[in-house]
Amino acid sequence: MTGEEDTRHHPGALTEEQAGRMFAGMNEVIRAGEEMRQLRTEMIRVLAGWGWTQDRIARLADMSQPAVSKQAAKHRTDGPPTPMGLALDQYDAPWLEGRLWGLAEEISEAFGDTARCARLVDALARGRKRFTPGNVDALRRLVEEDLLPHRVELPAGYRSAYDEISRGLDVPPKAAATAATASASMRRALAHRVQRDVLGSRRPDVN
Repeated sequence: MTGEEDTRHHPGALTEEQAGRMFAGMNEVIRAGEEMRQLRTEMIRVLAGWGWTQDRIARLADMSQPAVSKQAAKHRTDGPPTPMGLALDQYDAPWLEGRLWGLAEEISEAFGDTARCARLVDALARGRKRFTPGNVDALRRLVEEDLLPHRVELPAGYRSAYDEISRGLDVPPKAAATAATASASMRRALAHRVQRDVLGSRRPDVN
């Protein structure tokens, strides 16, 4: 029986297009969940490599100490990770993308749904969108559109951060010194956190 025949005999059945959309949404959530689990495991390894105790990591990650110990043990034979700097002025693509993401999230929180970048920021945060070249370009354009009308309310650091990120993304990407030991997702997540912390102290009160 073909799909068309099956639908015809079951009036309440989904169309193939509807089912495809549902499966696509489910798969995005599943993939995002798996990626997040992998990222958490890598974060544990990085922090353990920095000398953080397992008890401390477990408390921050809301995990049991044995669970953290198990995750850390998976990478113990790899040797200590290469030291990873957290200075903003690093110019590999994942780091710059993470900074852009952090900047866009700050703008989105400052101006809510009126921020042009808000929807894409939310989609990236929830795993519905990926950091593809097209999505990164779209995020740059939306952030630029948000910076122009809000240039009076926003501290100068927001614009200077955007200019530095854009210049870095416009040149051929440089490989990070830690590329062999840190994934692009890890680099992106760290840059996102550092950029938000730097801008957070300057966040405007627009209420």
